[in-house]
Amino acid sequence: MSSTSCYHCGSAVPKTGSWSIELDGQQHLLCCPGCEAVAQAIVSAGLDSYYRFRSALPERPPASAVDQKRWQVFDDPGLQSRFVKQQEDCHVVTLAVDGITCAACAWLIEHRLNALDGVTESAVNLAQHRVRICWRPEHLSLSRLLAEMAAIGYPAQPYEPDRARIRLHQESRKMVRRLIVAAVGMMQVLMFSVPHYVSGWDTTSGDLSADLERLFAWLALVLTTPVVMFSAQPFFFGALRDLRSRTLGMDVPVSLAIAGAYLASVWAVFSQSGEMYFDSVSMFTFFLLAGRYIEARARTHYGKTGNAMSSLIPAAAVQIDADGNERMVPSSELESGDRIRVRPGEQIPADGIIRDGLASLDESMLSGEALPSTRTLGDTVNAGCMVLDSPVEIEVTQVGQDTRAASILDLTDRAFSQRPRIARLAERIAHRFVTRLLLLCICVALAWWWIDPSRSLWVTLSVLVVSCPCALALATPTALTVAHGRLRRSGVLITRADALETLTRLDRIIFDKTGTLTQGKIRLAASYVLSREYDETFLLAVAGALESSSEHPIAHAFLSCQRHAIRATGIINTPGQGLSGYLQLPHDNATWRLGQARFAVDGYSPPSPPGHGCWLLLTRDAIPMAWFLVDDSPREDAATTLQALKEHGLKVEILSGDGESNVAAMASALDITQWRGATSPEDKLAHLQRLQHEGEIVAMVGDGINDTPVLAGANLAIAMPGSSDLTRTRADMVLLGEHLHAIVESVEVARATQRIIRQNLAWALVYNLIAIPLASLGFVSPWMAALGMSISSLLVVGNALRLRPSRRQQA
Repeated sequence: MSSTSCYHCGSAVPKTGSWSIELDGQQHLLCCPGCEAVAQAIVSAGLDSYYRFRSALPERPPASAVDQKRWQVFDDPGLQSRFVKQQEDCHVVTLAVDGITCAACAWLIEHRLNALDGVTESAVNLAQHRVRICWRPEHLSLSRLLAEMAAIGYPAQPYEPDRARIRLHQESRKMVRRLIVAAVGMMQVLMFSVPHYVSGWDTTSGDLSADLERLFAWLALVLTTPVVMFSAQPFFFGALRDLRSRTLGMDVPVSLAIAGAYLASVWAVFSQSGEMYFDSVSMFTFFLLAGRYIEARARTHYGKTGNAMSSLIPAAAVQIDADGNERMVPSSELESGDRIRVRPGEQIPADGIIRDGLASLDESMLSGEALPSTRTLGDTVNAGCMVLDSPVEIEVTQVGQDTRAASILDLTDRAFSQRPRIARLAERIAHRFVTRLLLLCICVALAWWWIDPSRSLWVTLSVLVVSCPCALALATPTALTVAHGRLRRSGVLITRADALETLTRLDRIIFDKTGTLTQGKIRLAASYVLSREYDETFLLAVAGALESSSEHPIAHAFLSCQRHAIRATGIINTPGQGLSGYLQLPHDNATWRLGQARFAVDGYSPPSPPGHGCWLLLTRDAIPMAWFLVDDSPREDAATTLQALKEHGLKVEILSGDGESNVAAMASALDITQWRGATSPEDKLAHLQRLQHEGEIVAMVGDGINDTPVLAGANLAIAMPGSSDLTRTRADMVLLGEHLHAIVESVEVARATQRIIRQNLAWALVYNLIAIPLASLGFVSPWMAALGMSISSLLVVGNALRLRPSRRQQA
């Protein structure tokens, strides 16, 4: 470190700087008041050894002084209940710490905290940049702990992992414990069963004495009991739930098989007569649990995206008051209009507009886009996105449930709260299958009781085990979960349960033009004034006033034309046609219209535009005032997407409210032969219904409010990322990213999902057609049935996991 480098952080020391710290009798230069405050705090606490231990320089602390009031929000008992645990006489909290660079940082934090009166223990997790603190709340507050850490250059916030994720983690750990108990029990019971089988095969050899056989039987009983009582608990509880709801699921035959075999074996041990099936019971339980564990892992892995999204919205935010002072507040207390500061590495707590700064954002959780996007002054940002490099100041526009992340979460919940038709069909099949299976078992038991009573029980058990409808029950939900997760990662949100199935039956996809095939970033390219009474500036301001309440992408072209002195009232939006309204000006009671020429002149003969392109006509009481040319460019992947859809056998069409010449030019550029222009929302819906009447399954891709009727009437509605809230809530699928190619991937994934579900159902059917007759005829022992059923279940789960993206796709 040079003499002109900051002794604390290594930054260059400004020539006019006067900050320094005395250490070991020497003056060391510092770069800012922040470093001086931190260095002074470290030295004053007697922790100057930190500067000898450190192997890397820390981050530069903020120049503003540390104020404990900033952290007082965390002393609120209601807020603390979310992340503080009580243990005997102390409280425990885990904090996420910023600025940790080496082991010396951990040493410094622990020594600083442990020196405080009231802290009983602190430990830094260097790998995950977290610290766990135990303290007595009657001696010091949590805000004091946070302020002390900030004072030495390590600002921290409570680490609050998603509660649902914790619950899933606990359930996963419990399932692993059940699996371990079943595995150990199975191996040990099999070990004790082998001599019995050997002796049984050669009864004349006398290798196994009666006492030893009884000992092995009792040992097998002892080892199998925890497998049945602990590992098999989920099956018993599931069976009770099914019986209460009068719906026969797979847990009913499973529970009957486990309980029947176990009780019969116990009776055999006590009575010293009959067959024992402890090995089959433990094997059956283990393999069933293994199949469920793999299926649960897949569902958790591919279904956690939406849940993780909610956890990305931080609990607290840094609010900036009118004087520029920072104050930490709960995110739930933010209101529209508040100013907040978000630093690098932090998630944005609310939707808003950047008012100061430029930063790269990680928006992958919302859009599926892996590459960071740059946002600057005036750009909109969404809650949950992470700021990667530079701090930004944001004006809050939407909070809580009104944020885009919350709306996406609601749509995700809606999709998972419904079951698609094929899943409902599989459940009905499974229910009927179990009903018939139980009747068959009764028949088999009676038949074998009449043929050979000694074999009646194990033959019946074999039928119950071998025909367990696990494969039938797992086939559909596993495949659907993996498919949903894959599409979510690709920036496609499935909001209706039947959307994937409808994708596989599509005949035609109709695209809106503006904001769908084009980027939706419409700009004002030219204006042509027709009026001798008003100048161009005034007419542009009128257009801006009329468009001020519109959500259509065209409104953005007139955003910069709006003037405070010219406002419109009584605005009526005629979807697909234009806008009409009145100006809040004295002595002006005229009706102003902006939009398509036929609409603007209100029934009179429309004039011809001054050139090619998308021209909007502004009129005053149907008298033409000005022409405005708006322009938009097609999306980069529009042509390749439409070509790929055609290669998949789908008809592609453009249906737009824009002028026919504009739509024709776009269709020609994208090599589309079927297109319609100048269509109203009613025309679009009528055209769609005509196609459906001819037997076609049609998807509609759109973004504006004017597309809402046709989206509602389509077999499958796909909304673009910039869609209005109304459009998004009506859609079956929402594209979160800007790439149209996600539609092609959705079609491919949907077809692959249906193919795999059919394969799984076919496999379950073939397996049962072969296995049940063999078991009923007594050719399958219980342990063979357990093995066969388990392999069948694992096969369908493994087949569903083929829907995962390949390594190349993930890259």
